[in-house]
Amino acid sequence: MTNNQQIVNILVVGVGGQGVMTASEVLCEAAIQQGFDAKKTEMAGMSQRGGVVSSHVRFGPKIFSPEIACGEADVLVAFEAAEAMRWCHYLRSNGVAMVNRLHLEPPIVSLGLYPYPSRPVEEIRKNDVRVYDFDGTAIALELGDKRLVNTVMMGAISENLPFAPEVLKERIVERFRVRKPALAELNALAFDRGRAAAH
Repeated sequence: MTNNQQIVNILVVGVGGQGVMTASEVLCEAAIQQGFDAKKTEMAGMSQRGGVVSSHVRFGPKIFSPEIACGEADVLVAFEAAEAMRWCHYLRSNGVAMVNRLHLEPPIVSLGLYPYPSRPVEEIRKNDVRVYDFDGTAIALELGDKRLVNTVMMGAISENLPFAPEVLKERIVERFRVRKPALAELNALAFDRGRAAAH
């Protein structure tokens, strides 16, 4: 929590195709289901071409703006390591950075306009934040589908929320029960694997 009003600020970042926007939608749905007011905003660059994507998620008793100010994010959920480093200044002191170790070069790197950082997670650790890093993509691939990485990452942050991890898990699983029933249990497993990886 960031303050006495118990407003929770979560910044979700990654690259196009990783499920950043889906993850932020699920977080909002779970928060609303628990009686919170929730708002989100998104910025997608060339997301269809592997460009950067970010989403601000805020919930609490009453939310007036969806945007998180620098230094006020409670949790940074990063689907890609360099994006974690790029956005870590948004975290408050002792905030949580949950980082997928995956390295994906965005267009500005492949075009030679900017170098990819050599040790992004180590750079984040230089700040006054708690960093948890693991290979979420490898977990998703072990389960048979790299698109499961967003569910893995949701499991990873689930114990840093003001409601039980099962609330978020059930929200994710329910979405698949409606749309793709065969994937419901697979996503439940991905959530549990992400939760374990965060420890």
